[in-house]
Amino acid sequence: MTSSDPTRRRILRLTGAALAGGAVAGCSAAPGESSDAGGDGDDGNADEATPTPTADSGGDGGSGGEWTQASTVEMTDQLAYEPKRIQVSAGTTVTFENTGNIGHTVTAYEDEIPDGATYFASGGFESQSAASDGYSNGQEGNIPSGESYEHTFETTGTYKYYCIPHELNGMVGYVKVV
Repeated sequence: MTSSDPTRRRILRLTGAALAGGAVAGCSAAPGESSDAGGDGDDGNADEATPTPTADSGGDGGSGGEWTQASTVEMTDQLAYEPKRIQVSAGTTVTFENTGNIGHTVTAYEDEIPDGATYFASGGFESQSAASDGYSNGQEGNIPSGESYEHTFETTGTYKYYCIPHELNGMVGYVKVV
């Protein structure tokens, strides 16, 4: 075999390597980040259950999209927080209700909350690593179907949070406190 005369196996190997490389490229984002480096929200996955945030728009933590004034967020079997982006006044208690049949968590990204804000996570954890470890060691912080978690937002700014078992599925939400 010469390099100018590719065989069927060589073509299949090259094609397989190219496809595998493309599949791995989408998995390279750090936790809490979108693999969409361009920030346009279009990662080419039309079947995604939760829309990827659109372009950054100033002080909203890069979440883009519309803000809904609400103090209740539903966690669904579609692996989504509904609504995904809420806006509340300082001092508002937000209720996160599991309306689906599978468990979820509410876990703040430690680096994505305003300076001076109280960290929050279902299970009462005081840090993102403690919440992650607790979930990994017995699903601590899991909110079963029909149950809820509440947090009072005192500090103004934008908060970003996620569901530990469904983060890679895009289950991320935002709270803007004004």
